[in-house]
Amino acid sequence: MSKVTNTNVEGNVVVIATEGYLNKDLGEEIQKIAQEHIDGGNKIFLINLKSSNIVNSIGASILIELIEQLQDIDGHLVFCDLAPIIEKTFKIMGLTKYCTVYPSQEEAITALA
Repeated sequence: MSKVTNTNVEGNVVVIATEGYLNKDLGEEIQKIAQEHIDGGNKIFLINLKSSNIVNSIGASILIELIEQLQDIDGHLVFCDLAPIIEKTFKIMGLTKYCTVYPSQEEAITALA
């Protein structure tokens, strides 16, 4: 089952960890959580995809919508712990032109602090 397994705030970064297939359902769950935090004033989001090994076009398109929303408020969306196939998919779809990808959550938090 695909789901968000953990959401926490580290400093000024909202960390969303996922598990399973990044499809429409998981994308919408990420979007809903992100929206709650945006409404609360957060602008920087880190999505940890360590436990997600596949993404489809609908899941990716929801992430693109979130990127566009964050750009409107000077926010940022970054990713960490991507499986090689997801990193390749994000590059092909152009997501990596608008988002930074970090090898680990620790490196991402350090860079964003």
